[in-house]
Amino acid sequence: MDLTEADSQNNELVPHKGFLLIKGTHDPDDVDQISNLEIRDSDVFVVTYPKSGTIWMQQILLLLEAKGDVTAINKFSNYSNADLVPWIEVIGTREAFITAPSPRFRVTHLLHQFMPLALRQKKGKVIYIARNPKDVLVSYFYFHKLATMLETPKDFDDFFEKFMRGDVFGGRWFDHIKTWYSHKDDMNILFITYEEMIQNLQSAVERISLFLGKELTDEQLASVVEHSTFKNMRKIPQANYEQVSDDLLNHHVGTFMRKGTIGDWKNHFTVAQNERFDEVFQKEMKDFPLSFIWDIRDIA
Repeated sequence: MDLTEADSQNNELVPHKGFLLIKGTHDPDDVDQISNLEIRDSDVFVVTYPKSGTIWMQQILLLLEAKGDVTAINKFSNYSNADLVPWIEVIGTREAFITAPSPRFRVTHLLHQFMPLALRQKKGKVIYIARNPKDVLVSYFYFHKLATMLETPKDFDDFFEKFMRGDVFGGRWFDHIKTWYSHKDDMNILFITYEEMIQNLQSAVERISLFLGKELTDEQLASVVEHSTFKNMRKIPQANYEQVSDDLLNHHVGTFMRKGTIGDWKNHFTVAQNERFDEVFQKEMKDFPLSFIWDIRDIA
């Protein structure tokens, strides 16, 4: 077996109940056990399609819990935010969740069908972050170059086709967001967009704080906002994933936090790709009242 064959096996996506898992990162049997987890009212799950603001919300959650006290978070400087607010579907994290003290914060890219059944009884809370899918596609393309557990794309055009088909971890973006939105009335859920967080982070943090029932002073909220900006997070090793092992992220080919802006898709999509994407978007989302900002210039 040559290195190319070994890499392709390590980057293999495993179909499981209509979803694609990552071989070596996820175990299908373990993922199936997530639905049986007992949920506490203080549990919080952040749900995203990949590259939609997961680490941003990890930072906000930790700061809200610390009431904006950065020194409280710095006590855990040997841990990344991904260690403190881990993915529930990654091998080994489900068992840790069971015995973890409250409040238990977790993130996930899974579809609704895999999540704890107790969420549908309105136990715990869910925060779903949605990002405009054109920017998601571009960001995910660059992440595939960085992440050793994912296949390195041949080129942007090839990745565009895979994203449109859903041949990536997370599946089709449209299926992911529609599945979760369709069940919004079954759960205690807050829908928020990546773009509105960029547009007015102060307002977004206030919404999240209110949803979680946190009582922070104006000064404490201001500290949460200050230390959750893209500019400041890029300077914090725990937040920018610089501490993540080279075995998982090849830091030599790029940075995890790349641009954090709106409209970068315009630098990558061809006219034909954009027209095709718009056509699919209109068809898929016509019955879902979700709106997105597609260009930073559209923000008043």
